Amino acid sequence: MKQDLIVILDLGSTRNTVIARAIRDLGVYSEIHPHDITVEELKALKNVKGIVLNGGENRVVDGQAVEVRAELYDMGIPMLSVDYPQSKCETKLSDLPDQEALKKFIFDECKAEANWNMKNFIEDQVELIRQQVGDRKVLLALSGGVDSSVVAAMLIKAIGQQLVCVHVNHGLMRKNESESVVKVFRDELHANLIYVDASERFLGKLENVADPEQKRKIIGGEFIRVFEEEARKLEGIDFLGQGTIYPDIIESGTKTAKMVKSHHNVGGLPEDLKFELVEPLKQLFKDEVRACGVELGLPHDMVYRQPFPGPGLGVRCLGAITRDRLEAVRESDAILREEFAKAGLDKKVWQYFTVVPDFKSVGMKNNARVFEYMVIVRAINTIDAMTASVEKVDWDVLEKITERILAEVENVNRVCYDMSPKPPATIEFE
Repeated sequence: MKQDLIVILDLGSTRNTVIARAIRDLGVYSEIHPHDITVEELKALKNVKGIVLNGGENRVVDGQAVEVRAELYDMGIPMLSVDYPQSKCETKLSDLPDQEALKKFIFDECKAEANWNMKNFIEDQVELIRQQVGDRKVLLALSGGVDSSVVAAMLIKAIGQQLVCVHVNHGLMRKNESESVVKVFRDELHANLIYVDASERFLGKLENVADPEQKRKIIGGEFIRVFEEEARKLEGIDFLGQGTIYPDIIESGTKTAKMVKSHHNVGGLPEDLKFELVEPLKQLFKDEVRACGVELGLPHDMVYRQPFPGPGLGVRCLGAITRDRLEAVRESDAILREEFAKAGLDKKVWQYFTVVPDFKSVGMKNNARVFEYMVIVRAINTIDAMTASVEKVDWDVLEKITERILAEVENVNRVCYDMSPKPPATIEFE
């Protein structure tokens, strides 16, 4: 590993990511690990220059305070204690360290070098991928989104034709999404791409399923089944590539933090998974993933493409999925994206989409009473997907979007704008 590493041990803090990003902002790589990491596991991490023991309000789990293993204090690695009483560290802070305190710890005590950059990160990951995979093959779910595209580019750099990309149309894609993926990756980038149309299969499994977590787990589990079927048609597939990023892991729960929601590539994986996972982006935040994509030479439009959840429109067609509401989400989302592009908001707003709830409201069309669905528009800005603010969209733009949705999308009589930041809301509704 070419980069020095500062390890943050999660001892109940809700602000692990704040410290991790602050350290990376100083040019030093940082990773967050569980509080009960062993000496052997810590030694396996290369170039560890320092350890932050990060305590907090969640330090008591099931009535018992979590503790770092006592033998870690004898490793001779400089340690910084943050809000972690009974710690044996020489350097202790009761609250989050400021940049000056971090600089003193990282550079004066740990003697770390500011060598964290995307070029070094990519070189490290390429080396790790080659060590893990050897001469075997990796199967990758290629949705065409930012995360899977960057993973694909990373894997191609590391193992070339040992990568087999599979694009699954689960019937929950945005308008013309699958056609675009095939065109870009197969026709333009000449990727080894297998296209699978499994839309009816997924929609059948999801029929009458209203619980968001159950939907996510069904979609995630079915994805794996499709890949297993494709893998059986191929030889030497032992690995599954994943576009897991750090916010996915945080929101799916840790040993000291409750789950916000499971992600299809974290909480939705079946226990009998027959593949070993390859997850080269799992320590990166979303903005870092984009920077990685740029460094790998991916087209700008691909790297800065709209984020799209793994379960697709399945978590934007709220409650039990019906085909009429799914189509309403798909068509209204296309209108929103078109109008945001016309207004230049596609380059300004981090994520924007529509959702359709599973209830109707009274309205009037053609001088007659109707009972139809509503479309909710959401547009937010964020740096790391952990917090988000609402975009203040110009009223004329919102009016144009509303007019088009009401005129062009069937079974819809109302359009609303979501004003909720994260927290307390999440980015997605489910």
